[in-house]
Amino acid sequence: MPESSSPRRLPRGRYALSREEVDRIQRSRLCSAMADVMVQKGYVATSVEDVLKRAQVSRQTFYQLFDSKLDCFMATFDFAAKLLLERILATIGAGVDGEPGLGGKGDPLGRFEQAITSYLEALAAEWPYTRLFLVEVYAAGPDAIMRRTELQETLITVLADLLEVTDEVGRFTCQVIIAATSTMVTKPVAENDPSALPELGPPLIDHVRRLWAAGAFGEQPAPS
Repeated sequence: MPESSSPRRLPRGRYALSREEVDRIQRSRLCSAMADVMVQKGYVATSVEDVLKRAQVSRQTFYQLFDSKLDCFMATFDFAAKLLLERILATIGAGVDGEPGLGGKGDPLGRFEQAITSYLEALAAEWPYTRLFLVEVYAAGPDAIMRRTELQETLITVLADLLEVTDEVGRFTCQVIIAATSTMVTKPVAENDPSALPELGPPLIDHVRRLWAAGAFGEQPAPS
């Protein structure tokens, strides 16, 4: 995930970093600055110059790393998505490349409760990135919206693994849950109200438990 956008002086002399490491740090600064500026100005009103001022990086460096403002936005979106997935999977005991259904802690519904709680906490804690991939993504155009759709497909797969879904009926239920959750969290994010996010957890958890009891996930192991 990008580091804080506060200035960081790069070392020189015998302890100078490699070109690759310098590029990584500069990309991180620019992505962090992109998210921070958009909290105040939104995607449309944010300019490359705004991002440069926030990151304290030169225009030349920016265009060495990114083709355009949209290119920087997409990189920032990918950083935000990676952080979100890492936090969810870490909560249930898996890595980004792990098997969340196998590595998770507790029964399937217990893992879901852990994951949705972690998701809402991550959204509230990483506010600039949250606004970027839940609100500003729509202003960034069709490529960005397609990237968000791909992220949702990943979240559907994670949820299906958490709940040990084995058939298409269960996967469709997971798809509905992810779509509904996305809609529910977008409203407080658009209203700049992070405090409202944790309140969504208990009713979501309760509803999923009811869906489970009603057999909406197909053949499932009984929760312990």
